[in-house]
Amino acid sequence: MKAIFINGSPRKNKNTAKMLESAMLGAQEAGAETELVHLYDIQFAGCKSCFACKLKNSKCNGVCAIKDDLRPLLERCRKADVLVLGSPVYYSYPTGVIRSFMERLMFPIGTYMYESTENGEGHEGGKHVVLRDKVIPTAMIFTMNCPEGYMKQIGYTTLLEENTKVMEDIFGYAETLYACNTYQFNDYSKYDFNLFSEEDKRRYRDEHFPIDLENARQLGKRLVEKAKEQ
Repeated sequence: MKAIFINGSPRKNKNTAKMLESAMLGAQEAGAETELVHLYDIQFAGCKSCFACKLKNSKCNGVCAIKDDLRPLLERCRKADVLVLGSPVYYSYPTGVIRSFMERLMFPIGTYMYESTENGEGHEGGKHVVLRDKVIPTAMIFTMNCPEGYMKQIGYTTLLEENTKVMEDIFGYAETLYACNTYQFNDYSKYDFNLFSEEDKRRYRDEHFPIDLENARQLGKRLVEKAKEQ
């Protein structure tokens, strides 16, 4: 049982990474072998629209045809039993690097095909054909400076969960987990800000981030248990 965790944040020891590490702990407790990958350590770009993965009789087999530093990770993800992506929210969206990764990961697995009907034709109401052998439980973890109430007010859940919907279509199962109102800086005195109170931020972190981490741990455990059911 292999679970891979993808950090789409440029920081390796802050909120997103800590959430992923806690999810990894839960996965390990459920018996999985785990791997944490920091995307900012890898030199790669997003989908180049070469359509090699969509050619008739393509030999890509669900893995992006571009041979770069990302390719080995994509091959490992293709074989994983559990996959969790984490990203901070920058201007309403996941980071550019996590979106580029998702393009390269999912476009070759998805197809432009629906299951054939009795007359051999595809039908849009039919089942979408995806190049996977099993359901792979997945999740997206989003961390953000935005408080939870304001996140919902401005529609972040609608925007962000579109990413999770694609994960569910491609891999068969997906969850979303949020960590809101995060503590951003080690020393707030060095930065210009008056949008919020550092004292309130620190208090919220001390009270709520341990709960967020526990939620992540339970998520990791839950996904592995679900993978065992496949």
